[in-house]
Amino acid sequence: MTATAKIYGESLYELASEEKREDAIKSELRAVCDIFAGTKEYVRLLSNPALTKDERKKALCEAFEGRIDGYLMNFLKILIDNGTLNELRGISEAYTARYNEEKGILPVECVSAVALSEEERASLIETVSKKNGKKVILTEKTDPALLGGVKLSYGGKLFDGTVAAKLAEIDNILKNTVL
Repeated sequence: MTATAKIYGESLYELASEEKREDAIKSELRAVCDIFAGTKEYVRLLSNPALTKDERKKALCEAFEGRIDGYLMNFLKILIDNGTLNELRGISEAYTARYNEEKGILPVECVSAVALSEEERASLIETVSKKNGKKVILTEKTDPALLGGVKLSYGGKLFDGTVAAKLAEIDNILKNTVL
């Protein structure tokens, strides 16, 4: 995420927070990003300098007016005015990061060889939550190449408890052992 996206995302969060609209704007911002990701031609149209800013904002209004929060609509118009609509994905990430920080939420990604059982999932969430003092939102992925164990990533850190990592650790110890 760029510095510009961070500034815009945090500014939008501040406004949403003042208006007590953080949840609504978060979900609508995500939805708009998803729509834009699926319609690259539309985003190019909204960023096309051959059209006036007013024409681009009119196209935006025709698509979203009455369907998204008025604050978010005005924010998108500002992005068009400033030529920063292409930063929307990063803005959404910055908004979500600030939202999570303010709400005490810790997004955690878990990669395992097989899907976790309900008990494993609950135990993992409880352990990470207690360790960090935050509400854990777990995203799970499977990768059969791991053989066993789990990889967790959160807060910019990677915790690798996979069989492959343990074997690599043992291999490293054996290579560095002088006989």
